[in-house]
Amino acid sequence: MPFAQLGLNSSIVNALTELEYSEPTPVQSKTIPVVLKGRNLIAAAQTGTGKTASFVLPILHKLSLGETKRKKRCRALIIAPTRELAVQINTKIGQYAKYCNIKSMVMYGGVDDKPQREQLIAGVDIVVATPGRLLDMYTKRAIHFDEVETLVLDEADRMLDMGFIEDINKVLERLPEARQNLLFSATLSNQVRMLAKTAVHKPVEISLIAKEANKPNIEQWLIPVDKDKKSALLSHLIKEGDWQQALIFIETKQGAAKLVSQLAKRDIEADCIHSGKSQAVREKLLADFQAGKLKFLIATGVAARGIDINELARVVNYDLPYPADDYIHRIGRTGRAGAAGEAVSLLSKDDFKNLCMIESRLGHLLERREIEEFIPRKPIPVSILNFVPKSRRESSKAAKQGDAIYGQDKNGKANQAEAKPSEQKRKRKPKAAANKDKVTQLSKGKPSGGARGSNSKGAGGQSKGKSDSVNKKSLHKGDKNAQSEGKLPPNPWNR
Repeated sequence: MPFAQLGLNSSIVNALTELEYSEPTPVQSKTIPVVLKGRNLIAAAQTGTGKTASFVLPILHKLSLGETKRKKRCRALIIAPTRELAVQINTKIGQYAKYCNIKSMVMYGGVDDKPQREQLIAGVDIVVATPGRLLDMYTKRAIHFDEVETLVLDEADRMLDMGFIEDINKVLERLPEARQNLLFSATLSNQVRMLAKTAVHKPVEISLIAKEANKPNIEQWLIPVDKDKKSALLSHLIKEGDWQQALIFIETKQGAAKLVSQLAKRDIEADCIHSGKSQAVREKLLADFQAGKLKFLIATGVAARGIDINELARVVNYDLPYPADDYIHRIGRTGRAGAAGEAVSLLSKDDFKNLCMIESRLGHLLERREIEEFIPRKPIPVSILNFVPKSRRESSKAAKQGDAIYGQDKNGKANQAEAKPSEQKRKRKPKAAANKDKVTQLSKGKPSGGARGSNSKGAGGQSKGKSDSVNKKSLHKGDKNAQSEGKLPPNPWNR
């Protein structure tokens, strides 16, 4: 099905033709008609399936029918989790709107806000922003939301992972109620669904669980190695495999800087991108990497969803990420739009738990390849699919035992008929009756007055009196302990 049959105007179709977009992807063919009808939408699809065009194209079609009336306003608001992704979306808008009279701008923190203010005053139709800077500009009255017709929350799961939920809720409270809401996410977790309940009213839900034939053609494999030999192994792979370009993901920015210097010692030129670098430097590094000037880019998770290179051949996981969904987002940087790609992971012993979660998430074990000079000193075990941690197993076992004791079924409903008599709660005696029994018991154990220290009954009487006295003292001591714990009534002998 060509794009023209989806109902898009000729200006947009002409721009797509120049970009060599022959036909829409599955997510585009399903979501674009829904957005054109003005319906609210929740869409879930893997990274690299064309989600950006899924909402940008119908928004451009709708905005081409009118114009923004006043300054410091916009008609479409797109919120993205990272600066890199916001810049990428704005770039795509410029490409798709080449023949449309529609203006867009990108708004993010870490840079001077004066140029962004000037763009808003000049007038724009679409604003692509990160949550923090958007809320800051609204607080300064640099932007108003009263003309917003369409709201897009892109990569909603990532925004929640980064802790933007409060900023998003504050923005939602200030938007007009009469608007179209579009939520796009790589996963539909419980957190995302909770956000959808407040942000998207009566949505159409589209979840594309791709068939094997439609999945990105990404060859995934891993190499077991000791942690202290990872940089040497990476250098070996680059040189022996004659790699021309690779995006290398690592967990920390300190580790990224260290890896750059380790590769440099082996005559491999690389650079790193992370949140500690200025926006200008990050933009230049991304531009050089996309242009092929920089062959090896080492990135932390900040770039997992902000790099869009059509023909990126290879992604390397220097460290395996947590949670498992981040692995999917990382490898989604390669094999885009059905192209072939390769995802290589360096597996050390401390990555094993993350590997178990990743393979359980994928539903299959990843292929392992060994290189003789890098075989780890201790073998790394094969992970168990659908592994349940011990803590969760114990809590589940305790819950089942509790259900059995109280005669509950699987749904937690009372089932007293099936409970055994021995498992029922024992009936306690009334408090007054318990006190009476205790007084009686103590009265029987009280020695007579003549028996205390009396010599008239002989040694046997003294022995008996002494024994009774010891027993009474022990009894008093035990009663006091029990009384302090709230188990027994006050001892009548202490009155």
